Amino acid sequence: MTLQRVCVFCGSRPGKDPRFQAAARELGAELVRRDLGLVFGGGSVGLMGVVADTVMEAGGEVIGVIPRELVDREVGHHELTELRIVDSMHERKHTMASLAEAFVAMPGGIGTLEELAEALTWNQLGIHAKPCGLLDVAGYWEPLRTLYGGFVEHGFLDEQALRFLVAEERPAALLDALASWDPVPVKRWKGPGAF
Repeated sequence: MTLQRVCVFCGSRPGKDPRFQAAARELGAELVRRDLGLVFGGGSVGLMGVVADTVMEAGGEVIGVIPRELVDREVGHHELTELRIVDSMHERKHTMASLAEAFVAMPGGIGTLEELAEALTWNQLGIHAKPCGLLDVAGYWEPLRTLYGGFVEHGFLDEQALRFLVAEERPAALLDALASWDPVPVKRWKGPGAF
């Protein structure tokens, strides 16, 4: 898979563990080293600001996408290659997805989880075939990985869907995994219980 841009979902807060900010800087530097553009939520605060600033300072491309109502609340980042101000969260996610070939979730909160869940759902439904990755800093995403496996164990997700989501502790390894990802064949529903 050829990657040109990676969409990064992450917190609008920095988190308590300094390893989160260090990983955001490392991811930003690795994106630039690979000549990959960054697509993100458009905020200048938290991990969003750290990864965007790192890419910009190194001369990389950064496209932020932020809803009009959040420009002030998330402190819209106006020092980017491009800041797209959209009308809704739905438009934000659609625009971000259309601009990138892969998704990375760094540590974050409910918004990060929701963005990742939608990207995974779009894979499951065949709306897109783009890899989703967890940057599992300090085991942050381990509970989600356990839950995701539980979906399969309890029959709510086909086992092949485990391949929709890759996880690595370091940005370089995660970007390698996303670049070598093969799309997962999507089963179609054909009646009750068919998936």
